[in-house]
Amino acid sequence: MLDLFPEAEQPVEIIPARKLSARAAVLYVAPFDDFQTRPVDELRLGFDGIAGDFHAGPTRRSGGREPWYPRGTEMRNERQLSIVAADELAVVAERMGLTEIKPEWIGANILIEGVPHLSMLPAGSMLFFKGGVTIKVDAQNGPCRLSGRSIAQNTGMADVEAGALMFPKAAKRLRGLVAWVEKPGTIKAGEEMSVRVPEQWIYRA
Repeated sequence: MLDLFPEAEQPVEIIPARKLSARAAVLYVAPFDDFQTRPVDELRLGFDGIAGDFHAGPTRRSGGREPWYPRGTEMRNERQLSIVAADELAVVAERMGLTEIKPEWIGANILIEGVPHLSMLPAGSMLFFKGGVTIKVDAQNGPCRLSGRSIAQNTGMADVEAGALMFPKAAKRLRGLVAWVEKPGTIKAGEEMSVRVPEQWIYRA
């Protein structure tokens, strides 16, 4: 059989799959009419996401992140869950001259501990929770002015709009991930989990 990828040419770099251990340190849910979240003891997940949550549902409306569609186009909801890491939020807070940024201010649902460079997990990474839930990563969560405005308001910044504009730059590639529910169930706060990082292909052709 013809070898499409001669070793000498290496048109595609392939990085092996790996597994990591982690923990869902804190869980959060948003009311149906506001993206800011509050801490809870558990998350009950269905195929639509968190029942009653601001981002729940099988579909959503497109926005600024999808310039290839007219704004408001109905599309599949791959943003059911927002996942963040405390160490990354600390970096963003420092860049913004703040003492802290709380996950709930930016609508996070899961604060994960134990995954280095959480925001860099590739699309397709799978989170297997000890209780049986499986979540699949869609992509990095691009920071937006809405979250920046929430941070500015919660920290009492004198110029709220300046804070709103500062966040997208300070949080680039540190905003965490968006994900969707592959296998429903209930996640408990503090629950152990494993992360399966898939084989990655660096496409250069």
